[in-house]
Amino acid sequence: MSKNDKEKQVEENQITSEETKPEVPVAAEVEKTPEEKLVELNDKYLRLYADFDNYRKRVSKERLDLLKYAGEDVLKLLIPVMDDFERAMKAASQATDIETIKQGEQLIYNKFKNLFTQSGLAEMHTTGKVFDPELHDAVTNIPAPSEDMKGKWWKKLKKDIG
Repeated sequence: MSKNDKEKQVEENQITSEETKPEVPVAAEVEKTPEEKLVELNDKYLRLYADFDNYRKRVSKERLDLLKYAGEDVLKLLIPVMDDFERAMKAASQATDIETIKQGEQLIYNKFKNLFTQSGLAEMHTTGKVFDPELHDAVTNIPAPSEDMKGKWWKKLKKDIG
């Protein structure tokens, strides 16, 4: 046999021996023992518990901050109205003309009304309409002045109160 023939035969033997070799499992595919599985699952559980605990603390802090600063925007809008009240009280103590005081009160009322409108509140015109508990809140229960006004909104006048 020549040298080339020997090399070919060695190569053929290597190819056939590689095909017939039993596959050796890779380290990741090795079956884990129950103790290793327990340690791995316990680690996952502890990490999940820590993540949930952090989430709970963060949500609690956000809730406190929300309650703390919830009315901040409305209060900032009230500052100019409060300033107008102070100016009106100062002017009322020195005023002799009642008409200017009435105009000042009307200006402050309009500012309040605009502030409520900017904050998303709207006036409800309910006088004479049927009471709807889905829309309205009852403050008190007063007997209706007539049978046709039962269950409807109406304004009680001062003279009716007694």
